[in-house]
Amino acid sequence: MKIGDVAPAFSLYSDDKSLISLSDFKGRSVVLLFFPLAFTGVCTQELCAIRDDMKYYESLNAQILGISVDSIFTLQKFKQEQGYNFPLLSDFNKEVSTAYGAIYESFVMDMKGVSKRSAFVVDSNGKIAYAEILENAGEIPNFDAVKNCLVNLS
Repeated sequence: MKIGDVAPAFSLYSDDKSLISLSDFKGRSVVLLFFPLAFTGVCTQELCAIRDDMKYYESLNAQILGISVDSIFTLQKFKQEQGYNFPLLSDFNKEVSTAYGAIYESFVMDMKGVSKRSAFVVDSNGKIAYAEILENAGEIPNFDAVKNCLVNLS
């Protein structure tokens, strides 16, 4: 995915078992955060940083969506324990992670098809305005760059 591309459409089940589609947020900016696995250190750190800064994202009318290949049941428990204030979506079938080019063919301990830590900003017209796919799962996306992109879109 590169800046200016039309963001691949999707519908995924969230931690509350509702079906959420990218098109639900037409007219708003959406931040897609793909993360490898719930309950791991870096994923928790990343999503807690978003949680703690949610008022800023809301002030820019941006919707945050966390996406991983975990089941909705795992995501439900993860969200509950960490108090996340945004939907966590299950890409259990790995279709959305694949469409965005955000999937590890091979991850730690021989796991196959785990979401790569990535950040995308989709503008109000459904186009990619920011894209960052990290090869190293130990790194966190550049949230300052994400915020700058959102400011420029608002």
